[in-house]
Amino acid sequence: GYRISLQGSFLGSNHTFVPFPEYSPRQYIKLDPPSNLQANVTASKCQIWWSVPWSFAEILQYELQYKEHSTSWEIALNKTPTSSLPQIEIEATEFRNGITYIARVRCKVSENEDSYHSQWSEWSETTLFQRAGIPQLPEKLFNIRTVQFLFIPLSFVTVLYVFWNCKLSSRYTLFFLLGQKASPALTFPHQLPSFSHFTICTMGTLR
Repeated sequence: GYRISLQGSFLGSNHTFVPFPEYSPRQYIKLDPPSNLQANVTASKCQIWWSVPWSFAEILQYELQYKEHSTSWEIALNKTPTSSLPQIEIEATEFRNGITYIARVRCKVSENEDSYHSQWSEWSETTLFQRAGIPQLPEKLFNIRTVQFLFIPLSFVTVLYVFWNCKLSSRYTLFFLLGQKASPALTFPHQLPSFSHFTICTMGTLR
């Protein structure tokens, strides 16, 4: 360790002060922030990596912050890598499509390291990224022409179906009133003369 002393004069007398009788520089380190921060986002995950001095790379720990570009750092999310590697992976589901995100990282000596001790470095330069878009179906898959092509024949079939049902319903009603038990579709033309005769006889009786 080191001995740090301060000397000064007070009222014409020299004095020596020893604020740090034992000072170890290894216990009071502040590192430079990581550099060259980069990001790569796919449809499934976001990879972010950075550079640090190689002599400290194995004993450092990191803290990553990221947020939407338009929001404040006060509401940023924090991520702590589980290893000493200068990189991190985040699930892409944590990011919204079409939104620009910004990230930064800082470092310090790991708390599990006994030989050195440090405080957090300043934050690094930031990097911007966006989530890769999810493949979508082609636009206007069912365009106006396709809808028209399907609508016209379907409408025609529907009208025929309704017309045919109404026609059959009318025949059933008519033959029910005449007391016929045969099939209306097969006997209707043959019953028309009888129906006319029945009408004429009734009119003759009334006269």
